[in-house]
Amino acid sequence: ETAAYFALLKDHHMAQAVNIIHRTAQVVIDVYRNKGTLYVHPQKVDKRHSDTMYMLHQWKNDEFLPVRLSATVSEILSSAPQPWLDLTVHRYDVWTRTFAEAQKYLEMSDTCATCSADAELMFKRILRMAISRDERVLDLAQTYFNLRDLVQIGKRMIGTGLIGGKSVGMLLSRAILLKEDVKWQARLGAHDSFYIGSDVFYTYLIRNGCWWTRRRMNNPDTLRDSSHEVRQRLLAGSFPEDIEAQFMEMLTYFGQSPIIVRSSSLLEDAYGNAFSGKYESVFCANQGTPQERLEEFITAVRHVYASTMSEAALNYRAHWNLLDRDEQMAILVQRVCGAPYGQLFFPQVAGVGFSFNPFVWSDEIDAKAGMLRLVFGLGTRAVDRCDDDYTRVISLSAPERRPEGSRDEEKRYTQRRVDILDLRANQLVSGEFDEVMAHAKKELPLSMFASHNAEMEQMARERGWKTVFPWDLTFEGLLSSTTFVEDFKSMLRTLEDAYQHPVDIEFSANFMDDDSLRIDLLQCRPFQVRRAENDILEVADVEESRVVLRTEGPIIGNSLSTNIERVLYVVPSVYSQMGMSERYSVARLIGRLTHLTGDDKAGMIMLIGPGRWGTTSPSLGVPVSFAEINTVSVICELALMHEGLVPDISLGTHFFNDLVEMDMLYLAVYPNRAGSIYRAEFFEKADNRLSALLPDEAHWSNVVRVIDGQSNLGLHMDTLRQTGICFIKGSDVVED
Repeated sequence: ETAAYFALLKDHHMAQAVNIIHRTAQVVIDVYRNKGTLYVHPQKVDKRHSDTMYMLHQWKNDEFLPVRLSATVSEILSSAPQPWLDLTVHRYDVWTRTFAEAQKYLEMSDTCATCSADAELMFKRILRMAISRDERVLDLAQTYFNLRDLVQIGKRMIGTGLIGGKSVGMLLSRAILLKEDVKWQARLGAHDSFYIGSDVFYTYLIRNGCWWTRRRMNNPDTLRDSSHEVRQRLLAGSFPEDIEAQFMEMLTYFGQSPIIVRSSSLLEDAYGNAFSGKYESVFCANQGTPQERLEEFITAVRHVYASTMSEAALNYRAHWNLLDRDEQMAILVQRVCGAPYGQLFFPQVAGVGFSFNPFVWSDEIDAKAGMLRLVFGLGTRAVDRCDDDYTRVISLSAPERRPEGSRDEEKRYTQRRVDILDLRANQLVSGEFDEVMAHAKKELPLSMFASHNAEMEQMARERGWKTVFPWDLTFEGLLSSTTFVEDFKSMLRTLEDAYQHPVDIEFSANFMDDDSLRIDLLQCRPFQVRRAENDILEVADVEESRVVLRTEGPIIGNSLSTNIERVLYVVPSVYSQMGMSERYSVARLIGRLTHLTGDDKAGMIMLIGPGRWGTTSPSLGVPVSFAEINTVSVICELALMHEGLVPDISLGTHFFNDLVEMDMLYLAVYPNRAGSIYRAEFFEKADNRLSALLPDEAHWSNVVRVIDGQSNLGLHMDTLRQTGICFIKGSDVVED
């Protein structure tokens, strides 16, 4: 029944002394003062736990209240000294000595006039040690980083090695904006990320018996033989005790804030190869006891490491001849931006942005102004192609111009489901927008994200519905009543100018307690767009009787006039009647057809099928993987799967980024829309070469048709005007 306590001033004691105190004390609490307000942050509480115990708390009116907004937590914690988070002090080696020497140069810079040359050498040395060895990235880093930036990165590293492409892109983009315009000081949220160095990955491979097997996996024909075994070992491996201890210290810093464990490999997000969606990122709701949170985090790291052995990653590396490149996996650990609303945690806005808009659906749109793909909640719905749901696509030059064809379509094709973290269930889940808002109650500025649907409300009154949620996610308030559009237009232009290359970004944004909007820039990388040499092609003079497909958009990619050597056509009427397992079989057959060897007639391949290519749900399209269709030149989606489903404009998703990297052309055809043409009889009566190419698959001839054009099938797609046709060349016509 006795309590003894004492206080330590931050940044005044050796790490060894602080560590002993942390091990022996039953309760450890950090105390902060920020802008006149007092905060406490429990670091350790023996044998006790609650849902909010390890969160940062504000002292207000004689109460300690949990701080909800991630931006506020990051701002307070990142601005205070964290001496025991200087993770380099755990070792005394060349790595530690280098950073310690750099720190010494910083401390001497005001008094030592002769230190500048040595400091410059140290700066360049650490750039190659921790940032990159790519000369283009190094040029940017030398321009926008300084030695102090590198020392701060070193203090937040676990292990040694490079921090990887994703970490570098996030840090560089923030540094560019902050250096170019002071306005970003107030608009960008503070970040307090950590970096697991690439050497930890090598240590993990060796410790868990994967090193030599992985080293031998540089042959595309045999790499899959060993990948499953290595993947299983990586999923079950262990870390050295000192690395686990550093994991625990990092988690103590984050408290119970949700975090995301993101891949940040050395080749990822670089000039030329984005690796978009090829490696995993894992959300950790980060709830429970300290030991439970540590186990959850270690499992997440294992999954990121194991994703280096995934089929998608290996196929990507093989396609781009990268199997011989040393691909080490570093990891970026970020606090998830947002706030808790009841048991749910999510940001208010998230999405992806491009400094160059590859989808110009109106004459009012300037492609160079860029575009955004915007969602409510976690940004996973912006980067993953969500089946049977939609997102808001925004041209930054004309944000009021919608790509949908009518007002009815605008209302119909809005986001319905929201990705969130369920803190009670400790996992990532999806929920209906109205259900999520029921948790948020009145804590969110709903009118900024959603528009009132008076027609729905009127219908509810007429039909006697007792409950109705008459709101559609349109983001009209955000776009028209704030500086959101101008901020992102300015941001993307500044980043493209610095990179001297189009860029794409990932971001989230939240309204603060003072109603200001805080943007969290989560990722930035070169956008692998290939701009057409001629933006406008002459319109082909083709009689309608020879046209087999006509679309007025969306068309995404480079304008194109070419011959189609082969069409792979999935018959909508037959496919829609098939069972789910049969649809998967059709997808595998498509993969075989697109990768036939010794077939010199394949040439320019065009895929035509119902619904969405690459869907994860066979009820919504053809569930091919991207690796199965990466030899295709043109992808056409027919809006014919079921009522209400339309081909999704997948701008910003990993699927879309793959299309751009491979220089594929995407188009959708709405058969029932005015101006569209879809001649099913042409595709269904043309000679089918399936049985000749794959005799063992002839039983699928009623649903999969292989049509060789022999230069008689033409394609003309104008992405600027958003018009395109596929037509029979010569004098042949299509019989009605």
